[in-house]
Formats: sequence, C-alpha cells, structure tokens
Amino acid sequence: MRKKKLQKVLAQYGIYLIAIAFVFGMVAEKQIIKNNLKVAFENGKLSITDSQSITKTKEQTPNIDLAKIQDQVLPQNGFTFNINWGDLGKKMVDDGVIDKTKLAQALTGTDNLPPEIEKYLDGSDQKQVELNGSNAQFWVDVLWGLGLANKNDILDKGPMVEGNQTANFASTGGYTIGAAKPMDLYSKFTYINLTPDQQKMVKEMADGIYRPCCGNATSFPDCNHGMAALALIELMVSQGFSKDEIYKTVLAFNSYWFPQTYLDIAYHFEKNGRDFKDVSPAEILSKTFSSASGYQALQKQLGPISWPALKSGGSCGA
Repeated sequence: MRKKKLQKVLAQYGIYLIAIAFVFGMVAEKQIIKNNLKVAFENGKLSITDSQSITKTKEQTPNIDLAKIQDQVLPQNGFTFNINWGDLGKKMVDDGVIDKTKLAQALTGTDNLPPEIEKYLDGSDQKQVELNGSNAQFWVDVLWGLGLANKNDILDKGPMVEGNQTANFASTGGYTIGAAKPMDLYSKFTYINLTPDQQKMVKEMADGIYRPCCGNATSFPDCNHGMAALALIELMVSQGFSKDEIYKTVLAFNSYWFPQTYLDIAYHFEKNGRDFKDVSPAEILSKTFSSASGYQALQKQLGPISWPALKSGGSCGA
C-alpha cells in the first residue's frame, strides 16, 4: 500500500522536480564532461564541444619569447643608417628653425646638449645617422623642424592647407623649439631638392605610412611624428634610397617613437607564426597596423603585455 502511494507521489511531482533541476542547471551554468564531450547550459542554451579539441588548441598556443621580440624591434645598440646628414642641422639653427637652447631645455632640462647629439647641429659633416633609445626624442624634434620648414607640395597643396586651419595643428601650433613662430617657418626653406619623379615617390610613400598617435597618413602631417616621418622620407628619397630601405628606416624610427605599439605588433605577428623581421615594413606601417584605429583594434585582441624593457610611449609634443 505504501509502495503504491509513493509511486503515485513520484508520478505527480516528478515533472516538477525535473523542471527545477533543469532551471538550476541553467542558473549554475553547470558543465558536464562525458566521453570527451563538454556539455554546458549557458544563458538558457545548450552547447556541446569536444574537450579534446579545446585541450589541443591550448597546447598549440606558442610560448612567445618577449626578449627576442624586444631585441628585434628595439635593439640595445640601436641602428646606424647611411643617411648623409651633412651640416643640415646647422643650417636649421642658422635659419631659426631650431633654437638650440630651447631644444636642450626640452630634452635635458639644461641649456646644453650632450655631445652625441650636438654633433648633428654643430656644422660637422655627418655621413651617418644613429638612432637609439637615448636620442629618439631628439630625432622627433629635429626632423619635425625639418619637415615643417622644408618647402614641399605636400605642405603647400595637401590637407594641411585645406579649410584655413594650417596654423592650428599640433605639428604647427605646437612647435615650440624654433627661434621664430611656426607659421613663419612653414614650408619656407629649400633644404631638400627633389626632382618631379622623386616628389611623386615621396607622395606615394607618405600616403601609405601611418603613425599610431593619429588616424592620418604621413601625407597629412598634422602632428610632430607625421612631420618628422615626412622629413625622413624626403631626405632619403633625395639621396636615392630605395622604397624598401626607406620603409625599413621609417619603421625603425616609428618603433623608437612608439615602442609599446611596435612591440605589440611584433607580438601579434609572432603569435600568428610570422617573425617580425620577415614581415614587410610597408605592411607594418600601413593603416591596418600603424594607424591609431588599426593599432587599437589589434590591442583589443592581444590584451595587455608586460614588456620588461618598456619605459614610455611617444607623445605629440616637444
């Protein structure tokens, strides 16, 4: 008699117990692994995945050597480029494009520049350009002045002069290391002579080279890094360097100006089975990776990475 009564109760309430168990399973997002299948109730939906595939995917995630990447992107000894700087620095000082005291104050907090960078402004004939972590800011500032003051169609006919806003950009209004006002220096001096074909090459390259502080190409140099990159392209094109050599050089300068960005980009390539040194510099400098929006999208995918040698990134000021 008791047995029949129990069966009747179970029959009556069994359906409710099952429903309660199902709801509880959804709330708790209970996961069951059986016969290598992962069964999960999430947000009221049933999902089944192969746990062996999950394990395999985790095992295939590479162990990335951060020290190796740092050495490729920011070598401790820097780079030496066979760019003929000559006495260009002294010419800019004489023309008031560079005020050495203002530059020294911005870089060192004193009135004097260290000998290793003074040599680029003292009139001595410099046949090479050295780039490293210690002088990267110097090159931003000096090349900024060169790009601002050198007469070029990109400044005279490009986006910089549209809308009568030329004086209001960071690369113009923010230039504080000259002996004259920025707009009194703007596209004023012919420091770099270019043939029509060379000018075309400068424009083509500047259109495809970006920097991660802005969304604009170098052909719209509205910040200091844009002006600096433009000057570097102009200088190297005038001296007969190939596109590949120029892309490689601009990438090196960009990397020291924005270390976090290019270390992260190198990490991205390494993670995807591509060695940074084997990737085309033109691809790295493109909008996809080197623009502000491109890098931000990549950064979201990667998340934070702690680089042992990293100190600080670049800013759009002297």
